[in-house]
Amino acid sequence: MNRITAFMWCVLALVCTISATAQNKQSVSGTVKDAAGAAIVGAHVLIEGTTSGVSTDKDGAFKLPDVASDATLIVSFIGYREARVAVGSRTFLEITLEEASEQIEDVMVVAYGTAKKESFTGSASVVKGEELQKRVVGNITKSVEGTVAGVQVTSGGGQPGEGASITIRGIGSINAAATPLYVVDGIPYDGSLSSINPSDIESLTVLKDASAGALYGARGANGVVIITTKKGSKSKARISYKGNVGIASRALPRYNLVGMEDYIEMSYEALRNSAQYGTGMDFEGASRYAAVNLGQQIGGLKNPEYYNPYKNYTWETLIDQSTGKIHSDAVAAWNENWMDEISDNSALRTEHIVSVNGGTDRTNYLVSMGYYTEEGILQNTDFTRYTGRVNVDTQAKDWFKIGLNANFAHSEADYLSFTDTSTSNVWYTAQFMAPVYPVYLKDMDGNNVLDENGNLQYEYGDEDDNGYANRPSAQGFNSKAELYNNKSYYARNSLSSRSYITFGTVNEEALLYGLKFTMNLGVDFTDYQGTIVYDKYHGNAKDQGGRISKTNTRTMSYTFNQLATYDRTFGDHSINLLLGHEYYRYKYNYANGEKTGIVEGIDELAPAVTTTANDTYSHNYAIESYLSRFNYGYKNRYYLDASWRTDGSSRFLDKWGHFWSVGASWRLSEEPFMEGTRSWLDNLTLKIAYGVQGNDNLGTYYAYQSLYDYTWPNATDAGAFAARLGNASVTWEKSGNLNTGIEATLLGNRLGVSIEYYNRTTRDMLLQKPMPLSTGFTGFDTNVGSMRNQGLEVALRGTIFDRPNFRWDATLMGAFNRNKVLSLTGGQNVISSGISVIEVGKPIYTFYLPKVAGVDPATGKQLYYAYWTQTINDEGELTNVRCDEYVTDDVSMASLSKYYHGSREPKLYGSIGSSFTIFKNIDVSFLTTYSIGGWVYDGLYNGSMYVMYAGNNWHENAKRRWQKPGDVTDVPMLEVGGSYATADNSLINASYFAIKNVTVGYTLPKRWTEKLDIESVRIYATLDNIAMFSHMDGMDPQYNFTGSVAYSYTPARVIAFGLDLNF
Repeated sequence: MNRITAFMWCVLALVCTISATAQNKQSVSGTVKDAAGAAIVGAHVLIEGTTSGVSTDKDGAFKLPDVASDATLIVSFIGYREARVAVGSRTFLEITLEEASEQIEDVMVVAYGTAKKESFTGSASVVKGEELQKRVVGNITKSVEGTVAGVQVTSGGGQPGEGASITIRGIGSINAAATPLYVVDGIPYDGSLSSINPSDIESLTVLKDASAGALYGARGANGVVIITTKKGSKSKARISYKGNVGIASRALPRYNLVGMEDYIEMSYEALRNSAQYGTGMDFEGASRYAAVNLGQQIGGLKNPEYYNPYKNYTWETLIDQSTGKIHSDAVAAWNENWMDEISDNSALRTEHIVSVNGGTDRTNYLVSMGYYTEEGILQNTDFTRYTGRVNVDTQAKDWFKIGLNANFAHSEADYLSFTDTSTSNVWYTAQFMAPVYPVYLKDMDGNNVLDENGNLQYEYGDEDDNGYANRPSAQGFNSKAELYNNKSYYARNSLSSRSYITFGTVNEEALLYGLKFTMNLGVDFTDYQGTIVYDKYHGNAKDQGGRISKTNTRTMSYTFNQLATYDRTFGDHSINLLLGHEYYRYKYNYANGEKTGIVEGIDELAPAVTTTANDTYSHNYAIESYLSRFNYGYKNRYYLDASWRTDGSSRFLDKWGHFWSVGASWRLSEEPFMEGTRSWLDNLTLKIAYGVQGNDNLGTYYAYQSLYDYTWPNATDAGAFAARLGNASVTWEKSGNLNTGIEATLLGNRLGVSIEYYNRTTRDMLLQKPMPLSTGFTGFDTNVGSMRNQGLEVALRGTIFDRPNFRWDATLMGAFNRNKVLSLTGGQNVISSGISVIEVGKPIYTFYLPKVAGVDPATGKQLYYAYWTQTINDEGELTNVRCDEYVTDDVSMASLSKYYHGSREPKLYGSIGSSFTIFKNIDVSFLTTYSIGGWVYDGLYNGSMYVMYAGNNWHENAKRRWQKPGDVTDVPMLEVGGSYATADNSLINASYFAIKNVTVGYTLPKRWTEKLDIESVRIYATLDNIAMFSHMDGMDPQYNFTGSVAYSYTPARVIAFGLDLNF
């Protein structure tokens, strides 16, 4: 009975409140304008707590009847910050909305929440979605370059849909992953980044230090990239369309290789040199020898005249022996460029995106759909993606909020499956195939041989295929045929969802205001199905009757966390407290089957004959975490934050690791003694932070366990054998991260300056400790290595001009990082890795190569510095001994005598950008990036400068070669079967300057579009990857972070034209 009485009194009180509110109502009108005073058409004006609202007309005006005097109006419009206006006794309101870009800059999405930039003690940078979307790319990672100081991005190659690699403040590990953690809408993301539509992104935040990223514990040591997708707005439904179409071509110039005439003459010279200087023949005798053997050298042993393009001469008579040149009246029957034949310099790319968003004061929604397709600059490669996203947030009650953000993506691609130096890699083979070899089948007279349908036929360089002769290299292969007769394709389906429930009142008068409890659930699912089919008639599966491989992978992960936050301000004191628990689980399933003896035209395993591979396995991984954070502010001047996270990882026997950070900042500009600077100094903040982060991504899910293998030499036997020795004491890599900096804004926020110094030391790096081979193991993993990265970052942003009809904003970013290996395993000082080493006291991946000493003017031989020589010991044996440095042409001694030659790490890197607004309707922007210093070893260049076998082409720089005694040059003489050390003469300066993007847009005047009931229309043109200026044409200095170059095709340059419509 008492409960019923209490309930009735509550109802009566509510009715009285409503009645009292209804007694004093009035009609309210007004205008909504932007900061420049321009009317905002279509802004939504809503009475808070009701569904009553209107939209502004063409003059930005609105009128609402029956508005209570104590009501609050919520005014919103896409691209602007929401405004809340108390009505009071006013009947006419002039409302100004601020651009949302200011809001994004002031409030950052950080670990498990948001933070005001002025109070943030860590290191983080925010990139607006509109900046990322200027780049016409299929993968968001390629848009990050040049937008954040201290972030390095690889080129990512030209494969459509392919992403780029990102490092934040240097390489922080040797064997463990060095890539950052990606977080999408608050939850770590395990899907493919190519499944995210860049146009769905609202902002991207890069967390660079421990204070910013320690709350991600085991996975945050290499930095964190937080992607926040777009949400709905409190406004009437708005429809947006974005579409563009473009043409792609090769972004980097080709290697400068010699043409057909030069190749033949240089091949003749190499034969003559080998005879004259190798066997002692005189010039005339060596010339005759070269003429006689030229056909076999280039054309092969069987019917060498087939590959002679000059049919009015034989190989033996083609060269004028007195000059070494082709006779002037020789006429080539063909001159086919392999790269031209496999390239597509007008590859089409198209994108269409439609979205609808809107809402009320309690519910916001956004629905978007996207279609993206991109043809590759390599023929028969492409990428297509379909995306759909739904994002709904509902404040169901004053104390209860719920939301769902789900994205589905289907993508499919035809791709280049080989990226090594094998003949199956069409990009590698086509670039360096000697120009005498035709792409299409010829007869002995050099005419094309057509098939029964009148089509050109491919020339495979194999007597069995062409009926005439064998090519000296890449026999049985044709790069263009590989693109069409072999198949490599995949289909990927991805589903990613983020949902949450929040309990916490929005009533500022409530006792528990500021206290919230939130549950978040994130799920990422990816299904991948790939197929590779090898031609049964040609190539490396010819003898097997063709080969087919099918791969299916399935990835499922989910994250469930529960977070309690308390955020209140009491006078001069502000407090933000976070307590939470999180559970993450990941499962990966792999299945692969391979068979030979395929049935042509049926890309399935069943009809093929012989099983050659049948493999399945799965990985499971889980982390349970407890986390907390405390933020304190005093007088908007002094700030302190501390965080702690404990992770339990399934990768280790001792599962629990503890990670923490503490940071402080001081807004010096708010001090009373700085009063005199406020006319020009808007903000000056000093900050410092230190923390310890972890990394359990050590390249294996079973770091502490011994592993077994089932691959026996005799496949009929059942059983297993020990393949890897475990180490129960293996644990986390840990990074101690110090960050200190200064941030300032001046001259009415027209100039922003950020300078930060960091020092990150990674300890307990996972390395393999060698074991005696008699144990049956090569070694075991253990935590012993350490490495340091330290550097400085500077970012300048400024408004240079701001006039009514012209605005110029500019950015300048620069950073340097210095890497140093501090210790390695078990007293070991160096780990050799081919042409580079990991050595204590040196930067990671320091080049360690023989050093050239020029060319001997008397002999034309390549000279090297050496400090090893051979001598006869007391037992009469020839042995190597170390000695004082000397110069030699002995390749074996030079190969033993290696020197340090620096690393890929640049001395300075960054970006320069500008944006212009002209007459408020024209927008122009550009972005350039630069890197100064560092080295790249170009194996492709090396192979074309020191051609040691027939069939590969020479680089134009080989024309500087030594040709006679007394020549002074840096390129040795040409010779057949010459021996050269892999030395520093193929190290190329990695410095570059790149024009990454130029965009020009025009927004139609509203007086034109409002007649069509269109909110805005913008047309634009954008050029992406416009030019790269480097020290070597053809080389991609951005290929990776270790200092090697690509054997796959290069990035694409795109020119696109687009249209943006908003209704």
